[in-house]
Amino acid sequence: MTRLYVFDLDGTLVDSLRDLSDTANQLVVSCGGTPLDVDAVGKMVGEGVGTLVSRVFAAARVAQPADAVDRFLAIYQRRLLNHTRPYDGMVDVLTALSARASLAVLTNKPLAATTEILAGLGLSKFFDGAAVLGGDGPLPRKPDPAGLAQLCGRANVTASDAMLVGDSSIDWQTARNGDARICLARYGFGFRQFPKDVLNGHEVFIDTPRDLLLLP
Repeated sequence: MTRLYVFDLDGTLVDSLRDLSDTANQLVVSCGGTPLDVDAVGKMVGEGVGTLVSRVFAAARVAQPADAVDRFLAIYQRRLLNHTRPYDGMVDVLTALSARASLAVLTNKPLAATTEILAGLGLSKFFDGAAVLGGDGPLPRKPDPAGLAQLCGRANVTASDAMLVGDSSIDWQTARNGDARICLARYGFGFRQFPKDVLNGHEVFIDTPRDLLLLP
């Protein structure tokens, strides 16, 4: 039985693709580039804001200014909750899971933006502050398992009793590196470019958040 659910944020708990894409395109256009397709931006998300910005400028074939990351964060701060919403059914799922297990968030998004999104969407009540780890803290970002290990230790569970719920290959690698179970959300935008050839048969899959309630 799973005693700890560790959730990725973007593409797993919340659909934030429109706000991320709008932010990226505003920045690219301000630097003389042409806007990118929203799905193209979705394929670049998951490894932290620095990597996202670099990928966006490379795809737009525009020179990246030295302050690009800071400018992206400033724009995004004004857009965090314009279109971002929990996936359908997620609130009910978190309510049910919190009655039988500990819940945590492990994301490569900066912590301040993460906590503001969780609070703004009414999700922070499900996650104690210390159970939310962002990508700009003292620990290395996913797929390094250090954050996962810290969350397991905090919840006093072994990795084998934890399930990482995510939508990308980064989440899959994190769970594998940390010896935790992995649940891949096929509804998330990160799953669109998941390299299916790496799957080893130990994964479980969900097509909606509610499917989580059917897992052991």
